[in-house]
Amino acid sequence: MSDSEETVRCWLVERSSYGDERMVTLVYATPTGDRQLTKQLSPNLLRRKRVTAAVNVEPERLEPVADDETRERYAAEAERMAERHDPDAEV
Repeated sequence: MSDSEETVRCWLVERSSYGDERMVTLVYATPTGDRQLTKQLSPNLLRRKRVTAAVNVEPERLEPVADDETRERYAAEAERMAERHDPDAEV
């Protein structure tokens, strides 16, 4: 099997920080916006890790997106990211 059959390309669609520990949440979504992968990183880990425009994710790690409005927003942002960035570009 090739990588494309084993993984799904997901694009960075949301980045936010919260809480006293200032955890950073990264949300990657499929181009259709219907599935997502959420990563929470500490600022320390974020400094050591490359954040890229897209990641390849095993389908079983993806969660469904809860509502239509969010799906539409994620799909639009995924399209924008795909048009403006190479998948492995740091963002």
